[in-house]
Amino acid sequence: MKQLMLGNQAVARGLFEAGCRVVSSYPGTPSTEITEYVSLYNEIYAEWAPNEKVACEVALGASIGGARSFCAMKHVGLNVAADPLFTASYTGVGGGFILCVADDQGMHSSQNEQDSRHYAVASKLPMLEPADSQECIDFVKAAYDLSEEYDTPVILRTCTRVAHSQSIVETGERAEVPVRPYVKDPKKYVMMPGNAIGRHVVVEERMRRLAALAETTGLNRIEYGDKKIGFVTAGICYQYVKEAFPQASVLKLGMVNPLPVDLIRQFASQVDTLYVVEELDPVIETHCKANGIQTEGKSLFGLLGELSQRKVAAALGQPVPESFGFGETIPVRPPVLCPGCPHRGLFYTLNKLKVMVSGDIGCYTLGALPPLNAVDTTICMGASVSGLHGFNLARGGDSARKSVAVIGDSTFMHSGITGLIDITYNRGNSTVIVLDNSITGMTGHQQNPTTGLTLKNQPTPQVSIEKICEAAGVRRVRVVDPNELKELEAVIREELEADEPSVIITRRPCALLKCVKHKPALAVNQEKCKSCKMCMKIGCPAISIVGGRIVIDDTLCVGCDLCKKMCGFGAIQSAEEAAK
Repeated sequence: MKQLMLGNQAVARGLFEAGCRVVSSYPGTPSTEITEYVSLYNEIYAEWAPNEKVACEVALGASIGGARSFCAMKHVGLNVAADPLFTASYTGVGGGFILCVADDQGMHSSQNEQDSRHYAVASKLPMLEPADSQECIDFVKAAYDLSEEYDTPVILRTCTRVAHSQSIVETGERAEVPVRPYVKDPKKYVMMPGNAIGRHVVVEERMRRLAALAETTGLNRIEYGDKKIGFVTAGICYQYVKEAFPQASVLKLGMVNPLPVDLIRQFASQVDTLYVVEELDPVIETHCKANGIQTEGKSLFGLLGELSQRKVAAALGQPVPESFGFGETIPVRPPVLCPGCPHRGLFYTLNKLKVMVSGDIGCYTLGALPPLNAVDTTICMGASVSGLHGFNLARGGDSARKSVAVIGDSTFMHSGITGLIDITYNRGNSTVIVLDNSITGMTGHQQNPTTGLTLKNQPTPQVSIEKICEAAGVRRVRVVDPNELKELEAVIREELEADEPSVIITRRPCALLKCVKHKPALAVNQEKCKSCKMCMKIGCPAISIVGGRIVIDDTLCVGCDLCKKMCGFGAIQSAEEAAK
């Protein structure tokens, strides 16, 4: 049956059709929807793991147990999963094992712009890269076949544009692949040095065989057209090339590690001028030049951000189609915390107290932006806690009385706990604030170990943040509603003055959760308003200045009362009161 599918949805469909049995992932844009779509198939066990390393280990364990398995993550998640993945290259697999990594060229939702192809090269693993939704299905099936034939994990690389664009796919039936028998084999799976030395030999032989496969596999194909110009490309860049130069000859690479040599050399010999079109780093271009194949690439297309049809055409002097404007200037819409966001009051208070804020990864990173201006650093998942410890060690004195870490509930489960243990174990003195909004907010409301529900919304034991902190050696654990500004400020001041580590849990559910019942929108009593602009300091998108007057947009306001508590003149009232 033909239908329109997102790339992520198509990956999930490929897993279903290929007989995958176990999926473990951690949400991260642009990969999140793969596992969410997988959860709709009852034939596949699917879970959210606490982090990407755990997800990779669960999937590898399922593979060793004989089942086809899968895990998905964004590119920075692969940094977290690298430890088990590199060793999995040595152990090989039982049932087929695919790790999907979604790169984020253009940094639409990421703190860096790394190229995951380097991981395939470094870990000595095959990597496939689909260019559309149909290939997402087909390449999943091909990856499982490769995995089991060559006894190797296979990396499937996607990107934001493939993951979140739609194209037509042809769906099929599920193949029921039996679980392979488990045979005890310490030399294969126990990676102590003596065994690992022998497995390295296996890895190198496997890469030799895969390199030979790269020359003949149908995953790589030549599309001859006008031979005056030829392109070597892969993934979404193939789409850009085909739209910008529909008549040109193209060598489309579906297997991007290991890369072919003879196939590229053959193609290069048939075209007058050869270009490599790839996003981010010159992986294919460097491979070509190392093998004596002359080509141009990054000198024309650059190392930064996403390419596009227009950029590819413009770089080679091709006429670019005219673009059409709206005829009027569209106002800029910078990212902002949602109306009623439970983090807003906290960041207002931290800015007011002028403390250094060691930040973390989540929607609360937006607390760095004006007018809140509260967050000083954001590095990676969990770095807020351990980074604060290092910051206070470096500065000494009363640094701990002037600095805090902020971290979300899901991120705390992901990698914040170990940083907290480092603080207590090494006799540090830092204040950590866990922003508990009862969900994994930034990636679209996924469950996590603190919510009491699994990926498939089954009830499960709810991990207590308070007890985790106490078990880690923290004796001072406070819980406060971040919208109660006076209490919140008092608690922060008290914990900053403490001579031992402390944790403050700001607990209020995300305003976008369906279970949250909003109050009626508020309004401004213009007779009482003194235009002091105190309410503007919280950066709520529902509050603005129109014609010199403060107004509240009743289509955005959720009645959280935060602005009302800040107004010293009682000008923010219910709509009925303000209208009197």
